[in-house]
Order: sequence, then structure tokens, then C-alpha cells
Amino acid sequence: MSDWQRLLVPDTPLWEIAVRGSAIYLALFFLLRVLLKRESGSTGMTDLLVIVLIADAAQNAMAADYTSITDGVVLVAVIIGWAYLLDLLAYRFPAVARIIQPGSLVLVRDGRMLRRNMRRELVTEDELYAQLRQQGVEDLTDVKEVRMESQGQFSVITRGGGRR
Repeated sequence: MSDWQRLLVPDTPLWEIAVRGSAIYLALFFLLRVLLKRESGSTGMTDLLVIVLIADAAQNAMAADYTSITDGVVLVAVIIGWAYLLDLLAYRFPAVARIIQPGSLVLVRDGRMLRRNMRRELVTEDELYAQLRQQGVEDLTDVKEVRMESQGQFSVITRGGGRR
């Protein structure tokens, strides 16, 4: 009977788990938003953050770093709750969305690189050309506009009007 109690009764007060989980999630979210506004790739920063934190919280609960499963479940719930709440706030309030999900940024306009914007997002010429090649564009002069979207993907609009 005592093993069940050890597994199911929290060792740490639930409010402390919620505060710790909230503080870590929000601190990492805002630090990464300021330092790494965008990442080149298809997985968003928020998605990656949630996956890493949930994996760590669940691992701690499974590996008996917590002696209570409840501690791990509460922490995972807090992390998922914050992710959902931030998405909900971004959906309902455009001002919040601009903070949480930055808009796209023009990197090329009318065949010319906008180096200031590229520097801002740390996009090198080589990375830009690689993205253009992946989308079937051979020459920068064929490009009307290239945008780096909020999740890191590159949208390319060619002079012929085709979007890639």
C-alpha cells in the first residue's frame, strides 16, 4: 500500500510545481523569442520548446527523480496549459499575436537582397541561395520577393507571379 502512496501522492506542493513550470516555460519562451526570433525550418520554436520541456518533465517523473507520478503529470499539464493559453491569446488579440508570432520579413525585393533584414535574422547569402535552389529558382533576378515567414520557412514569389 505504501508503494501506491509513494507513486500517487505528490512530494512537492502542487502550487510549487505550477509556479516552477510556469516560470521556466515563460522565461524560456520569451528569451528564445528575443534571441532567436525565427528558426529556419518547419517546426516552430514554441512547438520545439513544448516538446523538450514535456519530455524532460515526463522523464523526471518516469525515472523517479520525482517519487510521485502526480508531480510529473501536473508539470506536464502546466506546460501544455501555457502553450495553449499563449496560442489562444495570440488568436484572440492581434497585439499579442505580434509579440508571440512575428510577421514575415522581406529578404529580397525585385531581385535585390535586403541585407539589413538578412542581418537582422542572421540569414547568409549562402542560406538564401540554398533556399532559392530548393524552390527551383536559379537566378536572383527572377525573384520578385522572398519572405522569411514567422516559423522560419522561406516564401518565394517569382517575377512571373508564381509562388513557391
